[in-house]
Amino acid sequence: MNIVLWIVQALLALLFLFAGGTKLILSIEEMQAMGSPNQIVFPALFVRFIGVCEVLGALGLILPGIFRVGSGLTPLAATGLIVIMVGAIVTTLKSGDVAPALFPLVMLVLLAFVAYGRTKLVPQSGRSSF
Repeated sequence: MNIVLWIVQALLALLFLFAGGTKLILSIEEMQAMGSPNQIVFPALFVRFIGVCEVLGALGLILPGIFRVGSGLTPLAATGLIVIMVGAIVTTLKSGDVAPALFPLVMLVLLAFVAYGRTKLVPQSGRSSF
């Protein structure tokens, strides 16, 4: 179970590093040109804030286990990213399409698995990284 959790954590971390980095690097106009759900206009500062939260959440999924310090931060980071995914689902549904909302829903389920797994199933403190 520990290996499965690490694989899921690594994939989620890569995804959120990419998504958050994109929000931090690209201009708001470039993101809006990408299509749904980016067509809903949010203030630029809010988009940058979400990008920072996604990058920090991605780091929080991986770094505590690698450095074996603050293992309670991994479920906390997953929970924070769950909140972001709830917002992503609502934003996507608000744009009128249901199908694109399935991707953030799957991410939410995987994040819930990591949060629960690192809290109840396999605590990180007594386990090896890989």
